[in-house]
Amino acid sequence: MLAVGLCTVDLVQRVDDLPVPGQKVQSSSVELVAGGPAANAAITIAALGGQVRLVTVLGAHPLADLARRDLEQYGVEVVDAVPDRAEPPAVSAVSVRIGDGERTVVSHNASGSTASAAINLSDVDTVLLDGHHPGLALAAAKAEVPVILDAGSRKPVFEDLLPQVDVCACSSAFTDPVDCPVITRTHGPDPVQWFVGDERGAVPVPEVQAKDTSGAGDVWHGALTLGVARLGHVPKAADMPELIAFANRIAGVRVQHEGASWRARLR
Repeated sequence: MLAVGLCTVDLVQRVDDLPVPGQKVQSSSVELVAGGPAANAAITIAALGGQVRLVTVLGAHPLADLARRDLEQYGVEVVDAVPDRAEPPAVSAVSVRIGDGERTVVSHNASGSTASAAINLSDVDTVLLDGHHPGLALAAAKAEVPVILDAGSRKPVFEDLLPQVDVCACSSAFTDPVDCPVITRTHGPDPVQWFVGDERGAVPVPEVQAKDTSGAGDVWHGALTLGVARLGHVPKAADMPELIAFANRIAGVRVQHEGASWRARLR
């Protein structure tokens, strides 16, 4: 499998209450880990036993080495499209409220990324894109295998990507019209909707006690991608309930665990 997109270095702190403007709060714990949509999805796939390659932009900064080591310890093969980049990689500051797992995120992401590279698609059976590095996403979308788009939020490249996508996995925040063979739409704890041609349905989300919702959508996309790879074809309507139930269950494992401890629970 191939995941293409953002890898960040996440500084994650757990707090009793999320700070308001001008307020300082004391955290109860601190983690420094690899994050980002494509990276979290790749870790999910690898932790569940899949073979996955992540094409992203990290560079030569010391923080990039931290993210690279974190990914590789879970079995993710990392391909850096700009290995000589001197600037720090994308960094996210995440605050997680202890009581209910709600969080705030401040991130520069890959804003303005112009990275491009030839991507080896010869041994790929499924592709997941998050659109954060547009040039890389467009190159990977040419693969003649199922292509899945993480449409958590709209990005300018989507206009060019969507015609090449087989599965558009939308969040409730993505409200643009979508014309793809398969569409899913998550709604937090509410049932996940799916659409395949004229057929549609919804799959309930298991009720769990949420301790940390950071990256839950990324984990869901990783599990969905693994499920599609195991199918070996673009999902049909009959495949959707089981595919989504699997992704829902894996995302449920993520939110029940604090910080990065969810990764070990999937192994």
